Amino acid sequence: MSALDFSTKIGSKRFSNPIFTASGCASSGSELAQFLPLDEIGAIVTKSIMTKPRTGRATPRMAETPSGMLNSIGLQGPGIDTFLEVDIPWLVSQQAKIIVSIAGETVDEYGVLARRLRAVNGISAVEVNISCPNVENRGQVFACHTDTAAAVIEAVRRNIGGELPIVAKLSPDVTDIVEIARSVINAGVDGLALINTLLGMVIDTNTMKPKLAGKTGGLSGPAIRPVAVRAIYQVHQAFPNTPIVGMGGVASGRDAFELILAGASAVSVGTATFGDPTAVIKIKNQLSELLTQRNFDNFRDAIGFAHRGV
Repeated sequence: MSALDFSTKIGSKRFSNPIFTASGCASSGSELAQFLPLDEIGAIVTKSIMTKPRTGRATPRMAETPSGMLNSIGLQGPGIDTFLEVDIPWLVSQQAKIIVSIAGETVDEYGVLARRLRAVNGISAVEVNISCPNVENRGQVFACHTDTAAAVIEAVRRNIGGELPIVAKLSPDVTDIVEIARSVINAGVDGLALINTLLGMVIDTNTMKPKLAGKTGGLSGPAIRPVAVRAIYQVHQAFPNTPIVGMGGVASGRDAFELILAGASAVSVGTATFGDPTAVIKIKNQLSELLTQRNFDNFRDAIGFAHRGV
């Protein structure tokens, strides 16, 4: 049997392997660099960057739950100026594949960020985070409505040009995720990121008050993996030619394989890295072994395999 071709594609860009980091779980990669070479990861997806520095939400902003965790960080970050001056050059020096995640409070802000990224060397794709649940104004969750989701993507596409692939990050907290996917595909995305965290809440039974200062937060971890599998399966079934970066509770190569069988062209690992910073590499190696055991010599042949003959 020939060696496994482990590469994958999103739009015009090729990645050496399909295991990425998840936005928000490793900042811009520096935290993970002390544990593993960043060039061994398919791509580093940066924490969502905004036009200006942002402190995030009040503390406490994290809480454990069965098989997962809630976070209410609130898009804390340095802003686009510092990000372009410090983070991008450092990631390039590490020979990392870079996917920049962006977020905004208005459609125009997304356009401004896209314009700033247009001429930056070393970027492989842009993730447009229109689905963060950790914002004080739930009206800012653009991915909850087809028209607002499309408006953001149109602004990004208009300002970034045709070179960089655009990946829209969608929320599972909607009635019909396929319709949201349809709206952003029609607006010009090259791929989709499924799924962002689910909106959740934890109440401390001792204090009898919410554990998070912001009351609600994003639920991640193994508890949400079945939701991710369902969303990926439904969207891939409707749009088999649109690459999906799958995420949600991936803690092993077998978990990643499940998302790929559902239709993911790549898999992002997030919460698992809090318990084990080397989880990304372990999952990559486990997935490679599993694909070989199942007689795949090309990773792309496994994408959406669960749909065949159904």
